[in-house]
Amino acid sequence: MRFDGTRGYGFIAPENGGEDVFLHVNDMLIPEAIVRPGLAVEFEVEEGDRGPKASGVRLALGADGEPLTPPALLAGSGRTVPTADTEAMCDVLSADAYLQEITEVLLQAAPPLTGEQILSVRAGMVRSAKGHGWIEG
Repeated sequence: MRFDGTRGYGFIAPENGGEDVFLHVNDMLIPEAIVRPGLAVEFEVEEGDRGPKASGVRLALGADGEPLTPPALLAGSGRTVPTADTEAMCDVLSADAYLQEITEVLLQAAPPLTGEQILSVRAGMVRSAKGHGWIEG
């Protein structure tokens, strides 16, 4: 799956091969935040103005009702994963928990950062997260 969140569309490569199927954000029944390459989805195909078009795009589930996509691909999306009997919801963190997560990621991803640089990045990320409603506060 390829998806451009800015433009609101992408393409799904069918498992059995063949022509990629156009996907519009309005035809997704899953949160945009979990859409990424390798995500297993199910959908219906309609004939659009320019070829095949996906509709009713949802997370592909196995016989046990669990997602077929490996959990590692779904992890870190900041969302709970919808199953047959649940609805997708956003996890809202406290500002302190969010700061702790950011700090751990920065220390692991970029060890050469100074303490001052980490504090500056954290402050900017907290402002952004609050603006999006991702954290409390």
